[in-house]
Amino acid sequence: MMSANIYIQRLLEAEPLRKPTLQTVVQSLQLPCGSNGLDAGCGIGLQTLLLAEAVGPQGHVTGIDILPELPSYGTEIVAQAALSDRILFREGDVSHLPFNDNAFDWAWSADCVGYPAGELMPPLNELIRVVRPGGDVILLGWSSQQLLPGYPLLEARLNGTCSGYIPFLTEKSPDSNFMRALHGLRTAGLESIKAQTFIGEVQSPFTPEMWTALISLFEMLWGSPRPETSPEDWRLFQCLCKPESQDFILDIPDYYGFFTYSMFKGKVPI
Repeated sequence: MMSANIYIQRLLEAEPLRKPTLQTVVQSLQLPCGSNGLDAGCGIGLQTLLLAEAVGPQGHVTGIDILPELPSYGTEIVAQAALSDRILFREGDVSHLPFNDNAFDWAWSADCVGYPAGELMPPLNELIRVVRPGGDVILLGWSSQQLLPGYPLLEARLNGTCSGYIPFLTEKSPDSNFMRALHGLRTAGLESIKAQTFIGEVQSPFTPEMWTALISLFEMLWGSPRPETSPEDWRLFQCLCKPESQDFILDIPDYYGFFTYSMFKGKVPI
């Protein structure tokens, strides 16, 4: 299992890649200025910052994560951004939230509740419990990518044999997959439910930060071979995704790739 320090490093490296798309997602929500929200599974608080900016100086966001190292690191980031009066972090389990009923105007969870597969209803019901009637519950998750232009079959095989998501998907029912979360929101009694997918695009030339983010992403997605990964696929992955290789994919002229985030949203009944 990845250590907390390596996980934090991966989150920081990925931020230049993910942030523009996540900003678009947050802006689409039109969160009320001055509202009080929850970031469930906040990690190190990078999205908590975006949410706090969206609700303005009179708003407030509470972030909660089960790994104590993450909100602790987030507290430092928030202090550097001079937003400590608008953001509070707590350690806790999203399935057993330490908050009163109707404590928040809305709740957000990205790459956490029901993601990428698992038991959705317990944490979802907790989010619904702590959000006031009429407030939104928003679930977001990374849902696809095309990052090896010219090698679609290799990318599909890598996704099926050495993806970093495989341990979280193995032996899971299709009903528990995150892309079926819309039905979970409806079953939980939310109203005005909606699904939407947002596209993040990547095109050369790259900034040094984007270069690092993509290299880190290749490693996170496909850097752990398994017995079912063929030697040829693993060799080709290393040729295309290692920066020291003469065939490094980011060196091709006019590189273009994309990834997607899918959002599922509903309102708590009044």
